[in-house]
Amino acid sequence: MEAVGAGEESEEPPKEVRILGSELVENYTVYIIQVSVGNHQWIVKHRYSDFHDLHEKLVSDKKIDKNLLPPKKIIGKNSKTLVEKRQKELEIYLQTLLVKFPLAAPKVLSHFLHFHFYEIIGITAALAEELFHKGEQLLMAGEVFTIRPLQLYAVTQQLRQGKPTCANGDAKTDLGHILDFTCRLKYLKINGAGGPFGTSNIQEHLLPFDLSIFKSLHQIQINHCGANLVKGLTTSKNTLATLSVQFSATSMMEVLVPEAFEFDQWEPEGAPSSHPVTAVIPTWKTLTTLDMSHNSISKIDDSVKLMPKIEFLDLSHNDVPLVENLQHLYNLVHLDLSYNKLVTLEGIHTKLGNIKTLNLAGNLLERLCGLNKLYSLVNLDLSNNKIEQIDEIRNLGGLPCLEKVVLSNNPLSIIPDYRTKVLAQFGDRASEVCLDNTITTEKELDTVEVLKAIQKAKDVKYKMNNSDKKITEDSKLSAASSKSNCSSLPIHSSSPSLPHPVCSSQGNHE
Repeated sequence: MEAVGAGEESEEPPKEVRILGSELVENYTVYIIQVSVGNHQWIVKHRYSDFHDLHEKLVSDKKIDKNLLPPKKIIGKNSKTLVEKRQKELEIYLQTLLVKFPLAAPKVLSHFLHFHFYEIIGITAALAEELFHKGEQLLMAGEVFTIRPLQLYAVTQQLRQGKPTCANGDAKTDLGHILDFTCRLKYLKINGAGGPFGTSNIQEHLLPFDLSIFKSLHQIQINHCGANLVKGLTTSKNTLATLSVQFSATSMMEVLVPEAFEFDQWEPEGAPSSHPVTAVIPTWKTLTTLDMSHNSISKIDDSVKLMPKIEFLDLSHNDVPLVENLQHLYNLVHLDLSYNKLVTLEGIHTKLGNIKTLNLAGNLLERLCGLNKLYSLVNLDLSNNKIEQIDEIRNLGGLPCLEKVVLSNNPLSIIPDYRTKVLAQFGDRASEVCLDNTITTEKELDTVEVLKAIQKAKDVKYKMNNSDKKITEDSKLSAASSKSNCSSLPIHSSSPSLPHPVCSSQGNHE
């Protein structure tokens, strides 16, 4: 079966059923049934006794002809001829039932053909009945309610078609039970599938659905959906505190401000603007946590301006090459950018003024300049990068609040005495720093003290050498200056440069 999403469906997609064949399981025959509703198809498997049980209930509850089902055979029941004949008869039987119940199948038939898993009316009826029985209990307990994209698609489609809210006449399956529940629900998880759902060809990440039926959400998690197909999420801007979208998005914009694609220029509500704007977008007033990890995001775009109260931001496992636009998040204290494509951290302190926890593991970083001014930083993960030089750690040595550093699986981590050489970069704070999730030992601290003493001696010697060199250079400059001053005096021909010896007058007499 070819995998499909929503497809082009009419209001009443045709229902069809075929029996494709059979297989022998242990000592009985199982019939392979293909059910089709519009573009959606799925497989159901049943033995003859299942058909018999279905028929008994339909005869009792719906008064259908008891002779409609082909009779049971005892002798030769698994023979090829009988199986092929029965296969055709059972197919006609199911087709007849679908004609008899064109709008909503009885519950027993719906479950037999798995309509409650894959078909719009069957899905909503099953969900409504579940919430009729358990909805109030779930709301009182404050539990997270998990729902599939296909279920939300079914509810959206049924509301859009404007059909009666109770298609099969059973009050327990009324759509109103769903709407009452979603109106009050606070914690929601939408869990899709990475491939075709169940035995069907339905790709859940290709199904559109509308979340505007949820009026009180505080927390929502969306997995394996098409973020560009999700409507109505922004109706929760005034209540939502935690938002998680994974395996679903190609940009932050399509989740945080989908309406921005309709305008050339937009600004957040309340922001000053120096140029004309075509739209003013309301902010996410209560959102403090955003998890958009495991997506295909290639840019931290300016949609982050709409989250002024965000404190926790997880963008790990994406394709982000540059830290940008985060200067708008004044309350951000925890940032995860691990497993992206970061190459440089230049100027990162201008974007992350108050950051306390920073995860940069699994990037392409060789240098750490830019981290040396993150004075609030407490926890830093730099594992699985390309850092080779111990000297790069000097960018961390002066950070006054840093307590935990992870540098494992970098080239420098195989350097002899790597731990003590790294810890030595923190000077007097070496005992306060936990490196690679391992507590620093007294022996390591002793070695650090030795390294510090050696380094101090080197520094003194370096200063002395520089001082001696400076004195020598000053002397040379002074001598050169004196010589220059002497050579500038006037020279007279009658005055020799050196005095001649003077002889006494007595010495000239003989």
